[in-house]
Amino acid sequence: MNIAIWGYGIVGNGVAQVLDINRELIEKRAGKSLNIKYILDLREFPGDPYEDRVIHDVDICLNDPDVDIICETMGGNEPAYTFTKRALASGKSVCTSNKELVANHGAELIALAKANQCSYLFEASVGGGIPVIRVLNECLTAETILEMSGILNGTTNYILTKMEKEGAEFADALKEAQEKGYAEKNPEADVEGYDACRKIAILSSLAAQKTVDYKDIYTEGITKITSGDFDYANAMDMTIKLLAVSAKKDGSYLASVAPYMVSKESPIAGVNDVFNAVFVKSNTLGDTMYYGKGAGKLPTASAVMADVVKCAQNHGTHIEILWEDSKAEVLSFEDAQNRFFVRTAAEDAGIVKELFGKVTEISLEQYPEEFGFVTQPIAEKEAKEKIEKLPGLISRIRIKA
Repeated sequence: MNIAIWGYGIVGNGVAQVLDINRELIEKRAGKSLNIKYILDLREFPGDPYEDRVIHDVDICLNDPDVDIICETMGGNEPAYTFTKRALASGKSVCTSNKELVANHGAELIALAKANQCSYLFEASVGGGIPVIRVLNECLTAETILEMSGILNGTTNYILTKMEKEGAEFADALKEAQEKGYAEKNPEADVEGYDACRKIAILSSLAAQKTVDYKDIYTEGITKITSGDFDYANAMDMTIKLLAVSAKKDGSYLASVAPYMVSKESPIAGVNDVFNAVFVKSNTLGDTMYYGKGAGKLPTASAVMADVVKCAQNHGTHIEILWEDSKAEVLSFEDAQNRFFVRTAAEDAGIVKELFGKVTEISLEQYPEEFGFVTQPIAEKEAKEKIEKLPGLISRIRIKA
């Protein structure tokens, strides 16, 4: 079977590498030999083993009836969206790592694949090499998914790990992440939580079998977290993680992405550096956890290649994924109940008790000018209104129950 790779960057090149490294095993499992016929990119790649396969015109690939499977590793919404629609309309299956495209148009592209007896698979779009999407689509098909939560962005987890373990400030940890290639030059999508938001939207859509729009999900990044926040977390036997959470509530979904303090006894506290972890709670199985490298060249490429194998095994048929275009109801995050850890000026102690009533005070000798406290469970909207009334507010972080 002939494959085309669209976008020969880190992941696209990784797809070729994974196929070369594990070719014998991959082809045995696919039941067919696999050949990379085209590589679509704007650039040339002199010296690359596949330099003779590089093309610059997508029509060469789309008009070739011998191309069976596309690996779309371009990223971004366009031109990936237009190219993918044309490929599926011509009966070519598409395997992608493009979380932005899947979050925006997943249901539409699955329906188009079904209409043309091919498949649209996107295991690599969430959690890198962790097979969490296949778990939802196949392994947990007998289950009602009640809640999903976890660490879905390796860049932010690396930064927070550096801050916890080494006392680094956010800017310094981000700079090191960029130097090591874990963060882009423009890291906004990662550090502001947008990347994790798209991923939890995809997982929520698969659980709901309807579209959970990522634009409806409350999203908060890690740019305001400081080493001082970690000092308090450590004193409370906790750490800080950027968590993506989605819970089913009477047929609707409550979803968010935000930094949370979590107990060091929680399994999620031990997920460090660029690793990801996803916890899934279902109605009869209960809790399961999926852990591994959530990003990186070969882990992500491995997930793309696993989808290629599945498409090869099912060539000429559609691999069913239940995800309708109709929108699932996403509940307002304003009504969600959370406990908060708040840092404010010491002179605010009196107003804290007026606003919040009973709180648990957290004092540290190295911050004598501060008053730290933990609230009782409180609605997000009410918490926001009260916290904003603190004249000396320094920071606030939610606490994961």
